[in-house]
Amino acid sequence: MALLSFEKKYRVRGGTLVGGDLFDFWVGPFYVGFFGVTTAFFALLGTILIFWGAAMQGTFNPWTINIAPPDLSYGLGFAPLMEGGLWQIVTFCAVGAFCSWALREVEISRKLGMGYHVPFAFSFAIFAYVTLVVFRPLLMGAWGHGFPYGIFSHLDWVSNVGYAYLHFHYNPAHMIAVTLFFTTTFALALHGGLILSAANPQKGTIMKTPDHEDTFFRDFIGYSVGTLGIHRVGLLLALAAGFWSAVCIIISGPVWTAGWPEWWNWWLDLPIWPDQGPVYDTTYFSTYGTDAGYTDFSTTTEGGSE
Repeated sequence: MALLSFEKKYRVRGGTLVGGDLFDFWVGPFYVGFFGVTTAFFALLGTILIFWGAAMQGTFNPWTINIAPPDLSYGLGFAPLMEGGLWQIVTFCAVGAFCSWALREVEISRKLGMGYHVPFAFSFAIFAYVTLVVFRPLLMGAWGHGFPYGIFSHLDWVSNVGYAYLHFHYNPAHMIAVTLFFTTTFALALHGGLILSAANPQKGTIMKTPDHEDTFFRDFIGYSVGTLGIHRVGLLLALAAGFWSAVCIIISGPVWTAGWPEWWNWWLDLPIWPDQGPVYDTTYFSTYGTDAGYTDFSTTTEGGSE
């Protein structure tokens, strides 16, 4: 790929975190650096191990490959290679590759004299992944609580975790995360549509300016956050979505062990509701009401008296 005219002046020595000038070079348009080398190493090793595990399973069907975590009986110890040890090594490689990629972004930012917003944003994605395969298993006492690497097996894991807490959509942090994901896409669509509409006006007219963009939103909703402000809003929404997606899974098990619908009982217990008397579940334990308690229905007659 040909070097663009303006790129040459930015290809300067320095800005590296590790390795000095030894890894301070480019391959085509790509800056390498020490962390580019470690990214390639971990990514290649992890990929090879996944294919090796698939070969040991006797399938290369991408839908059915399953690199599963160790059985819960192994706890936080090392498992034999084909009984979960492979998953542990692949997980280590994945974390190493992701962190190396983020640190490579830091080095590129340092070279260009830019802020660290991009690696900071990427770190939230790393945080969400590490929460699933490291933090939550550590808090629950077994690597077996991590998710498997595979398409169908991963979908099964998601389904099983959801059913383990009866209805995962009742998880309040999950609600916040999903709302933020949709809000992020909505904000991005509005922003992208606005920029394109200003850059592609009617034929024969000149390209519009940021003033036109600001005016559009002031006319539309009465306020414009501005050309820089919308990017701050977008970054905040995206980071919050990743953060709350990590929160929703790490509190499921280490913090809350019952079904998530049960968490909302506090809403039913608010004093703003008229008392309806005891309400019984299928075990005949009253769940809320002023007379909440246990009634032994086995000692009552059909008429309701003992």
